[in-house]
Amino acid sequence: MGLTKTQIFSKEQNELAVLLKAMAHPARIAILQQIIGSNACICGDLVDELGLAQATISQHLKELKKAGIIQGTIEGVKTCYCIEPKTWKRLQDRFADLMSAHKGDVNCC
Repeated sequence: MGLTKTQIFSKEQNELAVLLKAMAHPARIAILQQIIGSNACICGDLVDELGLAQATISQHLKELKKAGIIQGTIEGVKTCYCIEPKTWKRLQDRFADLMSAHKGDVNCC
């Protein structure tokens, strides 16, 4: 398999792609919605709320954390997750730039 040519794209394009790829699963969207809705979550709560296996939740949390979208704080034997504010702001800004670039009034095929 060939190498991806990420070096030909801007830092902003690569950053947005990494963040959106990390979010590109319905379970991860649901996890983010739960975290945002409660302002912090414990992994066990996510299992109860979403009805997914603990291992599945843990894997999705790992991917979100690896991308820097969430952060975790260890509290005893549990980890409390929340949105990483700086990354979330960059995601909002990059996505807003992309979405606002289309003016909506262009006739297309």
